[in-house]
Amino acid sequence: MKVELELPDTLVQAIAERVAVALKPHIAARKPEPPDAIMTPEQLSKYLQVTRQWIYERVSLGEIPRTRVGKYLRFRKSAIDRWLEDQSAPATSPLSRRLGAAK
Repeated sequence: MKVELELPDTLVQAIAERVAVALKPHIAARKPEPPDAIMTPEQLSKYLQVTRQWIYERVSLGEIPRTRVGKYLRFRKSAIDRWLEDQSAPATSPLSRRLGAAK
């Protein structure tokens, strides 16, 4: 069954404007960080979903890329993203071994 509906251009325009107004706050809130953004320890802890204490521990152990701006500790997002890639490990569950054997 096919139904066709013709709407006046003014109604289509009014609907489009209302949708745009409703979506604007959601679109504005989702601005991506620039790839080379500089983050504070607080911002990094939110980005990695860990505590600030965990961040400071990794810094003191020299495990996480960081920089200093004067006395302030800062993190370059691009360096953190590369570090995260280096931290990832392949799956080694029995299911992944069986899938690999099936190839």
